[in-house]
Amino acid sequence: MTTFDDRESAFENKFAHDEEMLFKAGARRNKLLGLWAAGLLGKEGEAADAYAKEVILADFEEAGHEDVVRKVAADLDGLASEDEIRAKMAELLVVAKEQLASEA
Repeated sequence: MTTFDDRESAFENKFAHDEEMLFKAGARRNKLLGLWAAGLLGKEGEAADAYAKEVILADFEEAGHEDVVRKVAADLDGLASEDEIRAKMAELLVVAKEQLASEA
């Protein structure tokens, strides 16, 4: 194997790792968002965990995170605006990345 092949393989591995971490951070963010929203809805314990899982699954409906925003906004029914939800998502993405970094 040549040096070029080694470098190419290293870049491919780094790209795959970075994409996996982005996916995990997004899923963790959605879980945290679900738990936040569950709290606003008065859900606790297993009900809150089940709702968080629903939020995670909502992200698979379409590309991007707008499907999550719509689901949570509809469920909260005026308790938080879509802009507030997006701001919370941005805040929780930072938290999710920090949590994943501390686990590594």
